[in-house]
Amino acid sequence: MRLPHTADWHLGRMLEGRSREDEQEAVMDEICRIADEEQIDAVLMAGDVFDTVNPPAVSEALFYETAERLAKGGERPLIVIAGNHDSPDRLEASRPLAGKRGIKIIGRPVAAPLSIPIARTGERLVVGAIPYPSESRLNECLSAMNEEKAIQQAYNDRLAVLFHEHARSFSKNTVNVLMTHVFVAGGRESDSERPVQVGGAYTVDPASFPGAAQYVALGHLHRPQTMEKSPVLTRYAGSPLAYSFSESDQPKSVTVLDAEPGKAVSVETVRLTSGRPLIRWRAENGLDEVLRWLGEGRDEGAWIDLEIRLDEALDMHQIQALRRRNGHFVGIRPIYGSLPEEDGGIRRSNLPIDQLFIRFYKDHTDGAEPGPELVQLFLKMIAKDEAEKEAAAGSDDHETG
Repeated sequence: MRLPHTADWHLGRMLEGRSREDEQEAVMDEICRIADEEQIDAVLMAGDVFDTVNPPAVSEALFYETAERLAKGGERPLIVIAGNHDSPDRLEASRPLAGKRGIKIIGRPVAAPLSIPIARTGERLVVGAIPYPSESRLNECLSAMNEEKAIQQAYNDRLAVLFHEHARSFSKNTVNVLMTHVFVAGGRESDSERPVQVGGAYTVDPASFPGAAQYVALGHLHRPQTMEKSPVLTRYAGSPLAYSFSESDQPKSVTVLDAEPGKAVSVETVRLTSGRPLIRWRAENGLDEVLRWLGEGRDEGAWIDLEIRLDEALDMHQIQALRRRNGHFVGIRPIYGSLPEEDGGIRRSNLPIDQLFIRFYKDHTDGAEPGPELVQLFLKMIAKDEAEKEAAAGSDDHETG
């Protein structure tokens, strides 16, 4: 049987306040097309359907439409578990209707796995589907000690028991998959993940997974990766879109399994191409370099994080002009040049007051030059302050006389 493993859709997620609704629609369409083109028998979705527990209506509608397409009206089973971003109750609310369409939605950890017949092959798929297993969702207090190591050990031990409980239903005559949404020790994180662990308290040891499984399908980390030190092939599918600039170099994909009872699973990745790339620009030669890149049409269509080296601060007009030239600048961060050496060893106390102010300003802005209006304002303030002091001193002399 052929099974795609996907996770971390985060429908409704934005990029620094910018909507990615069109990108999410495109990548959901691409995942549905892959399921059809790759002759998929059942679909595994390992949690974080939504980005928040209260997703916007348009994101819920996109999920329902995608689920309907993936399940092909009940012909192709779809198994969905809740991640740490999902509301278990909200996700399960559609279960009575979804179940009639071949869609299995599991919001909270349960004791028994799913057993699903696969019509094309005549085989049976057994999925230990375990949603994000926090203490509250397990409805248990795992350690009376408020100490990280004790909590970590208790959590890991409890999940190992849960995993092995599901594995008791695995057999040599079925395809056996464990699917869960956890942080596994050794996993490489991205900036876009909100941690499911406090310190290391909710980290799972990869040795805790049951060797009776043929594959462990993970959700939570956005970088596609295969975990070492596990007794079974264990993999994060990753997110279908890059959700932070730390993921700019990560190819996104769907993991497709070829599995049959009693044999090792083979894995391939099908590259996803939807969504705008996330690109970092580093302009060492200032604003002119950025304008040249824009004129060349560099990285058209990408989301851009710009870092620009400057000697003088950008004003709002310049920033707005850049954003008019390209509406996909997400961040514009100036990096100011290093301060020059003291000229000929001149003591700062011997410099004119305006030069002292300029150096003070540069010291506190990583080398930015204050504009002439700001220098004049400073000099006016100094003059006003000195006039007030002189007036006060004259008044004191008059009273003493």
